[in-house]
Amino acid sequence: MLTFPQIDPVALKLGPLAIHWYGLTYLAAFGLFMVFALLRLRHQPFASISGPGAWSRKDVEDMLFLGVVGVVVGGRLGYCLFYKPGFYLANPLQIFAVWQGGMSFHGGMLGVIVSQWWFARSRGKPFLEVMDFIAPCVPLGLAAGRVGNFINGELWGRPADPSLPWAMVFPQSGSLVPRHPSQVYQFLLEGLLLFVILWLYARKERKRGQVAAAFLVGYGAFRFAAEYFREPDAHLGVLALNMTMGQWLCVPMILFGVLLWVWSETRDPVPPPAQRPARAGR
Repeated sequence: MLTFPQIDPVALKLGPLAIHWYGLTYLAAFGLFMVFALLRLRHQPFASISGPGAWSRKDVEDMLFLGVVGVVVGGRLGYCLFYKPGFYLANPLQIFAVWQGGMSFHGGMLGVIVSQWWFARSRGKPFLEVMDFIAPCVPLGLAAGRVGNFINGELWGRPADPSLPWAMVFPQSGSLVPRHPSQVYQFLLEGLLLFVILWLYARKERKRGQVAAAFLVGYGAFRFAAEYFREPDAHLGVLALNMTMGQWLCVPMILFGVLLWVWSETRDPVPPPAQRPARAGR
């Protein structure tokens, strides 16, 4: 049985300015996206598209900027609406108190979807082509976020058998009960494993929408499984069918991913770049 190493959440202090590890993991996530999105430019069909619809480094930079806005705004609003709607309806100004914590992956995902829809519309690119492009670049950023959760000693797991070699005591939980290090489970599943699966799957050109669909199904399934080891939010507990809020939010995600993949499979193959009609940017 292990004990959580007490890690100072502040990585560096510069006078009154405190730089937190959690903030650095967000920067790492955005940096990883940039690196792998530039590599993604070499994949098909993106590498072969020419003319007004061609992909470039500028596209990646703009997608990242809009994605950051979507993650922050959507993640915060999603947390307020999904997890504590009553509190934030009664205290609306607290929505802006982001330094107090509270971000939702599912809200952040919706924020990213909206931001990338705007990007696709403004550049005259097919929306699903944009989502297929970014999907394999996301999981490592999620992994970085779980590292931040672990450093902060938050989102700990449910009680575990003390004989489990990696069971860990989280003093922040208010007890000395050994628990599953669920942040590590999510780091491995939603982060590393999902990245490997999607990166390999996306190396071969797929029908439009299928890579994005694979992300929805993969993340939803891994998160659903990890929730069985993660301590439910104290103010919510388990909900109907003994499922957590995280699991309930994953159900439509998985279903939509399956439907999107099946729908994409019935569509005609994407024409070669040379045969695609030119799309003027707007």
